[in-house]
Amino acid sequence: MNTISLPPYAPVLMESTRAIGYSIEAAIADLIDNSIVAKASSVDIDFFPIGEAYISIFDNGCGMDKNTLINAMKYGSRNSLDVRDENDLGRYGLGLKMASMSQCRILTVISKQNGETNGCQWNLDYIANESKDWSLILLDEETLEQFPNYEKIKNAEHGTLIIWQNLDRLAVGESQIEKVFRDKMAIIREHLSLVFHRYISGEIGLIKLNIRMNDRSIEPIDPFLTKKSTQLMDEEIIVVRGKKVKVKPFILPHTSKLTKAELIQLGGKDGLRKLQGFYVYRNKRLLIWGTWFRLMRQGDLTKLSRVQVDIPNSLDDLWTLDIKKSTATPPEEVRNNLKTIINKIAEGSRRTWTFRGKKEISDKMVHVWNRKITRDGNVFYEVNSEHPMVVDFINRYPQSEKYLTNILKQIALSLPLNQLYIDLTEDEKIYNDSDANAKNIIDLLKSILSTTPDADRKSYLETLKSIEPFCNFAEEIDKAIKKGEIQ
Repeated sequence: MNTISLPPYAPVLMESTRAIGYSIEAAIADLIDNSIVAKASSVDIDFFPIGEAYISIFDNGCGMDKNTLINAMKYGSRNSLDVRDENDLGRYGLGLKMASMSQCRILTVISKQNGETNGCQWNLDYIANESKDWSLILLDEETLEQFPNYEKIKNAEHGTLIIWQNLDRLAVGESQIEKVFRDKMAIIREHLSLVFHRYISGEIGLIKLNIRMNDRSIEPIDPFLTKKSTQLMDEEIIVVRGKKVKVKPFILPHTSKLTKAELIQLGGKDGLRKLQGFYVYRNKRLLIWGTWFRLMRQGDLTKLSRVQVDIPNSLDDLWTLDIKKSTATPPEEVRNNLKTIINKIAEGSRRTWTFRGKKEISDKMVHVWNRKITRDGNVFYEVNSEHPMVVDFINRYPQSEKYLTNILKQIALSLPLNQLYIDLTEDEKIYNDSDANAKNIIDLLKSILSTTPDADRKSYLETLKSIEPFCNFAEEIDKAIKKGEIQ
């Protein structure tokens, strides 16, 4: 067999790989992955838009010696098929280079370990115009001192400093780079807050990570709001090739129970509906979120459902993890188990919407509205003609029965179902069945009882307490009775 070596032409390949599709937030997240692997406890990200603009990322991890640094700068520095340390967040040996070069034309990496500082640089213009080859620039100590933020690594015992210069992709088509930086920083901050929230919050078993952007710490965004009345269902374990995939379903509290800040945190700009679904973590780093993997459609009544899925890096091949670590697809064995879990959590979310966070009431309760289904399967609502208040009114005023019946039919026919659906599925609070209306309910109850004969008042009161809307305010009514406000 005759073979020849065909190494790729460096200027063309390096330029081409810049278009792999990294967003700036995904690129920076890729670099922080390396910081975590290096056991860093802090990461400083600095954006400098003035003059010769740059972005730098410094971590206090273990750093690299000269040979390790050179190898890290090599494209495809590690085989993706190699067995990884169980805590390794990398995969293809391309993240540092491709993530960085997708955003800039000059990548400089300076690392310090055991008191020795070394630096290397990829410069696309130098490669394209001069060397025409895979020419990695080795930087001497005098040159290193000229780089921005060099003092951070100089004063540190160990760590790594990454500098992006010539940010041609960031400012393309923009006239005000300062505004571009501000806008991108907001996006990056939100992205990192979510992707690394378990590290930032210092989850048990992890080194707590402090990420700062221009000296301002990033706060974690917990997509499950685990500290506020979130209904946590049992954790499920799926064993694949002897490895555990942990699945932990959550049902978020109803929006009426959330503050405005919490709603923004949980929904962001896309709203709760688009962010429902699975949240897949690889070694507790969030990879992908807001999808049901086509196992279920996104719906308004399931938008409170979120499922935390923890996968080990040893199953990367089954999840078809991409280079950017932004997409992953569950294998068939996992999908089959997830289908069962989905049915459980979907029902839990629907129940939360239906009962607005209140306990379910027995079907023996008398409802104001009756839900009925036609022979064609269509749903319609009508006022319950057997409701005690309706019956009592007809008994008192029998001559008004026909007139009252017509009024109730008109009310049912005029029920704004479409608008009600929109209002109920919006991420806004609706107060007409909340505790804020307890006073109105008690006032209504007093008014009704005032027209009831004394002999019938006690039994009628008990009847009213078991029907809508009074049954939803049983505690408030009992308190009013004890105080003598209702007799």
